[in-house]
Amino acid sequence: MRIRRTDYGTIILHWLLAGATVVALITGLRIATEAPDHAWLNRIDWMLPRAHVWTWHMPAAVVLVGVAVAYMIYVMRSGLSRRVAMDKIRLRGLFGRPQARKGSISILLHWLLFLTMLTLIVSGALLFFGVASGHLTMQIHWYATWVVPVFIVLHVLTHYSIGGKSQLLRVVRPSALPPPPPRLDAVELLTMLVEQTERLEESEVPVRAAPPSAPVAASATKRAEGIRPRGEPQASGGARRSAGGGKASARRRNATFQSNPFAVAMAVAITAGSAMVAADYFAEDTVTIHRISTADTPTLDGDTSDHIWRTVAPHEVITNQGGNFDGTGESRIQIRAVHDGTWAYFLFTWEDPTRSLKQLPMIKKADGWYLLHNGYEVGDEHDYNEDKFSVLFTTLSVTLAGDRTFHASPQPMSDKPATMSGRGIHYTPGPGIYADVWQWKATSGGPTGWLDDDHFGPPAEPTPEQVSNTVPYKGGFAPDPGNGNYKDNFVLDAEAMKLGNRGVRPLRLPKDVAAMTAAMGEISLDPNMGESENARWFLTEAESVPYSAEADSRIPVGTVLPGVVLSGDYSGDRADVRCAARWASGHWALEVARKLDTGSKYDIPLKSGVYMRVSAFDHSQIRHTRHVRPIRLEVE
Repeated sequence: MRIRRTDYGTIILHWLLAGATVVALITGLRIATEAPDHAWLNRIDWMLPRAHVWTWHMPAAVVLVGVAVAYMIYVMRSGLSRRVAMDKIRLRGLFGRPQARKGSISILLHWLLFLTMLTLIVSGALLFFGVASGHLTMQIHWYATWVVPVFIVLHVLTHYSIGGKSQLLRVVRPSALPPPPPRLDAVELLTMLVEQTERLEESEVPVRAAPPSAPVAASATKRAEGIRPRGEPQASGGARRSAGGGKASARRRNATFQSNPFAVAMAVAITAGSAMVAADYFAEDTVTIHRISTADTPTLDGDTSDHIWRTVAPHEVITNQGGNFDGTGESRIQIRAVHDGTWAYFLFTWEDPTRSLKQLPMIKKADGWYLLHNGYEVGDEHDYNEDKFSVLFTTLSVTLAGDRTFHASPQPMSDKPATMSGRGIHYTPGPGIYADVWQWKATSGGPTGWLDDDHFGPPAEPTPEQVSNTVPYKGGFAPDPGNGNYKDNFVLDAEAMKLGNRGVRPLRLPKDVAAMTAAMGEISLDPNMGESENARWFLTEAESVPYSAEADSRIPVGTVLPGVVLSGDYSGDRADVRCAARWASGHWALEVARKLDTGSKYDIPLKSGVYMRVSAFDHSQIRHTRHVRPIRLEVE
């Protein structure tokens, strides 16, 4: 069997492309496990990476761009463009003999890969740089990803059918690149045609001696013009070229410098990769915290009409992969920031189609109380949850902080409990390393002017309930030391909850059911229906009493009870952030105030060089939106 080989340039580029594609594919699938409706990918958790996901995915994308450019240059300069040309002959081959058909199919598959890679590179760049990075771009990137494994299978099968194992093994059997064909020379071509014509004439007509009366001058003229008179013996090649093609002969003897096509291709590829890295560096997203006087500080009331906010240009970021948001998982967020030397003030506005306040409400039925939920038992409530907004600050000197504060996989750590939701968890890479997290909640604490001051830290030791998967393990996410002013208004039997909605009873009951119902506004148990502007879905201790069977007996069947009780006030490090919010016309506006430096080890001082991330929740417990590139703070 003939041993098939391939030029070394193609082999090197082939395996660079294959390696980068595999890395980009498996890291991309790991990233996708956190997107809504993609939890089924956890079935292949064993083959997906659990660390360095983003920090491998993005370099792999840069390599793919470089290899794509290199292959294009290499094919053109090495004279191998015929290898991938889809011309009329190849198209006809699709309907021709089996071997021709297989070759044409192979070319079509190559063009399918080229178009897929172009789609992935363009959509990935749009997502990374935040340009047209919405739901449609995300879907295009997702579906194009699945073309890659399909291509790999068809590519291998097609080449095996063309030449068996020898055809497949040629990608590990290098050979030298054939020299490029010489340039077309019109003079040499005419000379070759004349010589070929003469040879044909000689083979057809007998050689006859020239008549005595033949003019010698004519023969001499023909010789001078490089044309041999018929019947005259042919001169040697060197003499003939010397007589009629001296200029062409000199051209043929002059050496022409030929640059190595592979070296040129790799140089261009490195340049393309460097350009992408430079674009990332120079296109850094930045939010400036402008210096203002104390007299110009905004009032925290959720009203965006303060004079100072009209003078600050917003920074806009498109976030995606969240839960709900009318099925798109997308929200556009605007950020404005100022400071007076002591306090920093932020105005966050974001798109949210509904004002969702239903935080795990209960409904009374004939046989008892039922908790309205969809996923709460595993720590992933999809429907009956309040709107939320989160801000993260970190000093970790990485562009992709997700690999430092978030770890995908149902069980990122082998010595810690698996997540009940099947999703990843937050924690930082080592002792004493913290990321500052603010979390505003539309029902819990937010209406009273407080924003939860939390943090991501090293992974905590699990409790016995977390080890037994009775309570979700939260990794390194925890509130800062201190107290909040809200708690769940129910006590539940976790084991009973796994069997259905039963197993719950209220913690407190309203003193006046009619007043409570009026405060909740128009009640709709459709989670996608929002609440009116003045509605509230919480009880206070002053308007409620502890649960008792007697008080419960006076509450009619069908009553909907809020799932949150407010009591007391915030205290300690947890009380460092104040806020006010308002919803109108499909947008939330949230004003936030915190000292530039609180002195707490759990808080990040707000100064130039700190990185920030923002995310929105649409009546979802943990499925928030996200953006790829961090936002760098610049403090005037």
